[in-house]
Order: sequence, then structure tokens, then C-alpha cells
Amino acid sequence: MPDDRKLPSPARANAVDAFVREVERLPATRAGGGRGRLLFAMDATASREPTWDHACAIQGEMFVTADALGGLDVRLAFYRGFDEFKVSRWTSDGRELARLMSAVRCLAGRTQIAKMLRYAGEQRRESRIDAVVFVGDCCEEDVDQVGHEAGQLGLLGLPVFVFQEGDDRTASRLFPQIAKLTRGAYCKFDRTSPDQLKRLLGAVAAYAAGGRAALLKYGKERGGAAALLTNQMK
Repeated sequence: MPDDRKLPSPARANAVDAFVREVERLPATRAGGGRGRLLFAMDATASREPTWDHACAIQGEMFVTADALGGLDVRLAFYRGFDEFKVSRWTSDGRELARLMSAVRCLAGRTQIAKMLRYAGEQRRESRIDAVVFVGDCCEEDVDQVGHEAGQLGLLGLPVFVFQEGDDRTASRLFPQIAKLTRGAYCKFDRTSPDQLKRLLGAVAAYAAGGRAALLKYGKERGGAAALLTNQMK
């Protein structure tokens, strides 16, 4: 693909602007009280193997951001192989999450996005999570079923922040719909833009830990991609 599809480019900046507009529609405050809780869900099928270590390295910004807002508890979820879906224990330590992620090995298999969204709904009904981050690159399942599960999360008031790696055609159509149905947000990324993705994840953590007001404050302080994410929220 041409370079103008990468996050630092004008085209990718436009994608971040779209992310801003989507986040602007989020509720002013999160549903829970106390520490924020975030489900960090990832595709660990074989196609993600070349960039899995990169994903492990960028997640620490979430904890750095959330610490100043009362803290953030994160649970890692991933699917891979033949019908394998696993969820970690809760952690409030970025190094521990990185350790958990680094122990995962990608395995060939079909995507399980609908199952992941269904699990998120179960957690939401028990008031255990405030937001979901999903990182993936493709969809190999019934898109209508995925859309149904996303719609259920929208009814539960659980936003999904979708980060798409690559340019898979089905994912490029479906992933923005997941964000729209859950009143979350969507953006593409690639391995050439680690700093931008770190800041975007930090912005999501700010929302999970402190609501939209915290997200706005984070954008003003960090600038760059985070500022693009929030500068239309007044």
C-alpha cells in the first residue's frame, strides 16, 4: 500500500480526526466508580505474529496515564488457534501486562471477534469493565453476528475502541461499524507509528479511568495524536 495510508501521513491524520469526532459522542463520565477497568482484547492468530511483540511494547502508556486518574485495572483477552479464547487475571501493572502478553504465541486459526464481544457484554452486565480496546487485522466470521454482539454492547453502554492493523477489506468495513454500534471509536495503525498509538491508547485509558473530562485533559497535556483525538471536544 502507498505510504499515505500510514498514521503520520495526512490521510492517517484525517483518520485520527474521525476518531476525534467519534469519541466526542461518548458519555461525559464512565459508568463505574473507583478505579477504571479495561478489557484489552487482541487477535493472536498467525497473521498477527510479525507485530505481536510491537503490541506488547506499546501498552504501558495506558497505565502511565491512568495512574494520575486513580488507576486502571486491565484484563488481557486473546483468541488464537482452534476455538481458543483466553482471558488473564486483572492487573494494574504495565510490566505485568507486558509479561502476560510476551508469554503468548500466535497460532493459526479463525478470528473470534463475536465471542470476544459477547464476553465483554457478560463482564459489563456484572459491572466489571468500563471500556474495551480491540486490536486486530481481519475478520473471518459472520459479520452480521459480529454486528449483533456489538449492538448488544451499545445497549449496555460499553464503548469499544477498535485499532485496525493493515488494510484487510472486510475489517476496513466491519471495524468502524463495531465502534459505531458501541459508541466507541476506530482508527488504523501500523508498526511505523508507535508513538502515536501509545498516545491513543493513553487517551483510551484516560477515558476508562476518568471519563471524557479526563480524556480532554490528557489531549491538552500530551499533544500530537492525542491532541488530534480530543481538540474538537469543547
